Amino acid sequence: SLKISEVMWNHIEPIRCGTPLTKVVKALLDNHVTGLPVVDEKRQVLGFVSEQDCIHSLLVSNYHSEGEPIVDDVMFHKPLTVSPEMSVIDLAQNLGAGKPKVYPVVDHGKLVGIVTRTAILSQLAK
Repeated sequence: SLKISEVMWNHIEPIRCGTPLTKVVKALLDNHVTGLPVVDEKRQVLGFVSEQDCIHSLLVSNYHSEGEPIVDDVMFHKPLTVSPEMSVIDLAQNLGAGKPKVYPVVDHGKLVGIVTRTAILSQLAK
């Protein structure tokens, strides 16, 4: 059975903690993804930031003008991660309403890529 490592993307740089939100938004838009993992200098996943987090935060900061938010202020702190060895079918069966659209792929505590619902869908459709 097909593994996550075969469908994950590893060409997109994760977001480093401390990154200003404007740069996060640019990364999401440039890479056409709905969210990205947030990592420390050792590529350990600290959190996950989504388009929705950015929209909410930018609305609030534009309204209150309290200086520029950074990713640490808005990221989700305990994101669901998957292993590169996990089967695509297993993950596909766990996807549903209210579940993430993008999963960080973690191997031995380090981020190795991301897997998106789109990637899973395109595999299942083959």
